[in-house]
Amino acid sequence: QVQVAESGGGLVQAGGSLRLSCAASGSILALNAMRWYRQAPGNQRELVASIRSGGTTYYADSVKGRFTISRDITKSTAYLQMNNLKPEDTAVFYCSVVRGVTEYWGQGTQVTVSS
Repeated sequence: QVQVAESGGGLVQAGGSLRLSCAASGSILALNAMRWYRQAPGNQRELVASIRSGGTTYYADSVKGRFTISRDITKSTAYLQMNNLKPEDTAVFYCSVVRGVTEYWGQGTQVTVSS
């Protein structure tokens, strides 16, 4: 089992920044990827960014150039640095950790961007 915990959400004005953290614990050997998703009210959950074990990253078009995913392998932690936030970024952000064929989810952290 892998436990996942997000932190760092909050309320920020448009144009501001936030950094989300995702800490994985438990059976964390051989993690394949860490991912950030978001879900706004009435919308489906969407993949925002991911980082694979080899360091390859992926970003949704809507966040390219504004968000940066990174990780600290020694701490089994991934980060999502979010800059130039927009009101449309308002959502619950979820972190997931992929180990083998199983994806483990955190409880989510709310990000609210005011205009």
